[in-house]
Amino acid sequence: MQQTKQILVIGNGMVGHHFVDQLRAKDPLAQITVLCGEAQLAYDRVHLSGYFSGTSAEQLALTTEEAYQAANIQYRLNCWVEQINREQQLVVTSQGGQFYYDELVLATGSYAFVPPIPGNDQPHCLVYRTLQDLDAIAQSAAVSKVGVVIGGGLLGLEAANALKQLGLQTHVVEFAPQLMAVQLDQGGGQMLSQKISELGVQVHTGKATQAIVAGAECRYQLQFADGESLETDLVLFSAGIRPYDQLARSCGLAVGERGGIVVNDQCQTSDPHIYAIGECALWQQKIFGLVAPGYQMARVVVSQLTGGELSFSGADMSTKLKLLGVEVGSIGDAHARTPGALSYVFTDPRAQVYKKMVVSKDGKRLLGAVLVGDTSNYDSLLQYALNDMLLPKQPEQLILPAASGAPLAALTLPNSATICSCHNVAKGDIVAAMDSGSCDLASIKSCTKASTGCGGCTALLKSVVDDELKSRGVEVKNHLCEHFAYSRQELLHLVQVGGIKTFAELLSRHGQGLGCDICKPTVGSILASSWNDYVLKKPHVGLQDTNDTFLANMQKDGSYSVVPRIAGGEITAEKLLVIGQVALDFNLYTKITGGQRIDLFGARLEQLPAIWQRLVDAGFETGHAYGKSLRTVKSCVGSTWCRYGVQDSVGQAIAIENRYKGLRAPHKIKMAVSGCTRECAEAQSKDIGIIATENGWNLYVCGNGGMRPRHADLFATDLDTETLIRYIDRILMLYIRTADRLQRTSVWMEKLDGGLDYLRKVIIDDELGIAAELENQMAALVNTYACEWKATLEDPQALKRFRQFVNSPDADENIVFVEERAQIRPATAEEKRQWLQQIPITELPVKALAEEN
Repeated sequence: MQQTKQILVIGNGMVGHHFVDQLRAKDPLAQITVLCGEAQLAYDRVHLSGYFSGTSAEQLALTTEEAYQAANIQYRLNCWVEQINREQQLVVTSQGGQFYYDELVLATGSYAFVPPIPGNDQPHCLVYRTLQDLDAIAQSAAVSKVGVVIGGGLLGLEAANALKQLGLQTHVVEFAPQLMAVQLDQGGGQMLSQKISELGVQVHTGKATQAIVAGAECRYQLQFADGESLETDLVLFSAGIRPYDQLARSCGLAVGERGGIVVNDQCQTSDPHIYAIGECALWQQKIFGLVAPGYQMARVVVSQLTGGELSFSGADMSTKLKLLGVEVGSIGDAHARTPGALSYVFTDPRAQVYKKMVVSKDGKRLLGAVLVGDTSNYDSLLQYALNDMLLPKQPEQLILPAASGAPLAALTLPNSATICSCHNVAKGDIVAAMDSGSCDLASIKSCTKASTGCGGCTALLKSVVDDELKSRGVEVKNHLCEHFAYSRQELLHLVQVGGIKTFAELLSRHGQGLGCDICKPTVGSILASSWNDYVLKKPHVGLQDTNDTFLANMQKDGSYSVVPRIAGGEITAEKLLVIGQVALDFNLYTKITGGQRIDLFGARLEQLPAIWQRLVDAGFETGHAYGKSLRTVKSCVGSTWCRYGVQDSVGQAIAIENRYKGLRAPHKIKMAVSGCTRECAEAQSKDIGIIATENGWNLYVCGNGGMRPRHADLFATDLDTETLIRYIDRILMLYIRTADRLQRTSVWMEKLDGGLDYLRKVIIDDELGIAAELENQMAALVNTYACEWKATLEDPQALKRFRQFVNSPDADENIVFVEERAQIRPATAEEKRQWLQQIPITELPVKALAEEN
């Protein structure tokens, strides 16, 4: 390309910015001018919903004005183009500005389609597309209680998530008979509807909205073609997109019958000096609504302008994402439309998981897949599909639970395998980057751009890099994430040695960037394990998971459970009465758990402080059921009551639970104490198990129940109480110091070099000389324990968090209970529908209830 050529770009969305970024990298001298219609340069639209959960506009930004200036890229903001003069190769803006070009790139994107429904132009009828749109939605939500999204596709569900984050009672209305009809088959769509409904978003499919009129109880009423209606205060249109092709039409460029600027394989329009990329471009009668194909088009145009021969040949539209917290994946021919295609379907109604594989007639090739509720198989299935790899003899094993967590080995992938579709990065590109000296994940991301788009390929990229390094005899580093080039163990050491008390301090001294959903809760746990600070203290609250944020476990319907500590399972009659009275006063469901506690279910967020005030006043403490911490110490009645008992197991269990209560760890910890070898407390299935003998206590370690049960190992025998506690102190502190994030004690010990024997040497023989240090660290934690709920009740600022809606003291009307076995339970989707329509729930037919459940 000649240095004097003027490259003019109209549009600065994600695709337009990617073009500019790629062109500048290829040609440092190119004269580039960008005309941007918005008030800010490119930002990340893929993660736009994060704007309502605390992500700032600055954090969403893909570039800055300073970066463009440093790269010698000219730009104009709030600059709308009104005319393209092809003969003079000139564009005219609405402000009267004129810009000449040698080559023009149209990256105008698309706009949200608003169905032609009478009443669609009223106040509080909005679209979900830009940051300005999001600001308008937030302003409307502040004076609204109910919000409806019209459109149940991918963008519609993102919009629904935004409304839910703003605290609105949220509905989704979809014309098609299911959600995400393009990406999912009927079974997948039904499972998605079920899961989303239980998360508090009401789904209405097969609904044609005919008018938006004044409402009786809310601001508006949606009137449907079937005669039904739905009241709402806010209407959010997300019923698809339409390409911004007005400029192309007005200057005579070829456009498609249903819209879109026609382009060839070089992304050229009917004018050889004008290109179109992204959602405004129509290639072989197709508009590509994902960012990855747009990035491919951008790279094609860069190649054409710099003397290359790259061409566009279509794009894979597979996608993996989380919608309202629900994992969803779609690959290839999800609807099995290929002649002769065969389908394998796995459904787990209890776990609410739906998986479908579509294979060729001979069963040797994967054609497509649908995953709802669990996308752990997505990366492996995608590679089989993209690389035309032969399936195993029993392909159904790829979606059955036994195969979960067993991804396709990265070394078996060909170099042509696409790892990152956003930036078109193949395995061969990663290998080449490593050959050139990039030997860690961060530098490979920087060099290839892999995993810097939507982030969906992060796990696969790490697997490829790790396997390739191992094959070259290089030690693989266990970095926590891209923000910290350290393992969890190393970060804990940095925190303790450096006396670091906040995430911000740790990030500034030893990290980079802003942090993520991996490092924030991990560091939050490390800080709690090291200093025992109050987790809702201002520097720490943003690090916590949802349950820790509200000191309670969120349930499927959006309500919370209340779990007071009952040490050792022993409770007085007076305290039993308190729990019973609290349950009656707040209408809570009560259940005795396997951990010998009483759980109270059905508490609304705003009720939690009042409930806990009653419990704390009666002498209860938090049971930490919400945290990665000690949960329970189960016990039998022991020698006090049982004729077989040889030691006081209840007293020992109470003492142990009171010692370690509140202890934060990489994962939850469960313990048990049995009073004899009859083992009524099931101590051998716990992280720490203690069984009484006539000579003392036998200590068992690193067992667990759950999905992968593991029998605990006998660690030491006939211990006196003092030695027993000393060993437990050491084991737990060593586990906290050396385990990976979210690693149970069973997996931790299995990965120790030397396993149980090594653990004995460190704990009993003090082979490393750290026993006293471990004991001192535990003593510091024990001595600084404080009940988190008591601290919260004494903190007016912390109590402000316990409101369902930021703009209203009202309760969430979507949380509905019905009576069953003389207690409450969450209403099913059908029961909620009847309740909202004021139909007596008792009239619900038995058959309908059975089908719903």
